[in-house]
Amino acid sequence: MTDEIKKACEVLQVGGIILYPTDTIWGIGCDATREDVVQKVYTLKQRIDNKAMLVLLDSTAKLERYVEEVPEIAWDLIELADKPLTIIYSQGKNLAPNLLGEDGSVGIRITQEEFSRKLCERFRKPLVSTSANISGQPAPANFPDISDEIKGSVDFIVNYRQDDMHKLHPSGIIKLGAGGVFEVIR
Repeated sequence: MTDEIKKACEVLQVGGIILYPTDTIWGIGCDATREDVVQKVYTLKQRIDNKAMLVLLDSTAKLERYVEEVPEIAWDLIELADKPLTIIYSQGKNLAPNLLGEDGSVGIRITQEEFSRKLCERFRKPLVSTSANISGQPAPANFPDISDEIKGSVDFIVNYRQDDMHKLHPSGIIKLGAGGVFEVIR
């Protein structure tokens, strides 16, 4: 796993796109701070770029670097979540502008899965994590379900967990609003 993380970081540092396992389904990833690279992911997914993609972090300690204000309820939600949870915060910062929603919001998940957590930790920047499919097509449950089109369009494919056939699911999504109000999206 260490060699895979090292190679993935090398690709990410030069603006490459990776295909990697996460705490949910396989993801297409890139440096979440680089607008040019984020645009390459939108192009790859054939997705309009006003539909924001989420960000992975390895630690809650890094959350305040990328969110203007973390509501108190967010800490409780993260702590109490028993499954992967993406939280949409009202105002992102220090991220590629085209990664944010039209209203400035950003979805962030703190990953607990070993590979993606160690990758984020070593890369020292947030990672884009978007499902490994063309927009509008079903999200692949496992690595073999990922289309050859996607596999052929990334700069590096992580070998780790390619043979894992456990049924994986996208994260839950909660949008936080003012005054502790929240909305369950998924």
